Amino acid sequence: MTTQQMYLFNALYVVLFVVVAILTRATRRRIAGAVTGGAVSGLAILGIIPLYEEMGLWHMVIPWEPHFLTLFVINGVLSGFVFLITWRIARRFGWRGLAVVAVIAVVLGPVRDYSYMERFPEWGSYAPGFAPVLGVSTAYVVFGVLGHAVMRLIAGPAGADRLARRPWERA
Repeated sequence: MTTQQMYLFNALYVVLFVVVAILTRATRRRIAGAVTGGAVSGLAILGIIPLYEEMGLWHMVIPWEPHFLTLFVINGVLSGFVFLITWRIARRFGWRGLAVVAVIAVVLGPVRDYSYMERFPEWGSYAPGFAPVLGVSTAYVVFGVLGHAVMRLIAGPAGADRLARRPWERA
């Protein structure tokens, strides 16, 4: 991935974050939780990438230079919009909704990543077989669970939010 592509992704994620924050009526506390959850998850992914590379599951062409790594972490922070969405899903559907999101991530995560690698082969490659698919799925679950857990620590449980109550229920 090039620095220019990373700038493009970060710009896209800024727009997505703002739109999702507005649509989900996110409070400052939830935004702080989403940003922190994204940062923690992004750092975890920075650990997963070389681990899986060492295991032979994939080869990612990432310049391990401070400037690029900073952009990568910023990308993780901005991907916190995902946790604003999962927080609302948890508020509406509880743990069952989050379980459905996890299953969707397990299935669609590898499809997304493999399509990116097909479109941009200069980004890297996956090893043959099913093990890399499981690795990508695991990375998505780690990203989601870790980020949502950090967001919940900061923003509190979704069911406790004032938006979770119906207008006729007492506060």
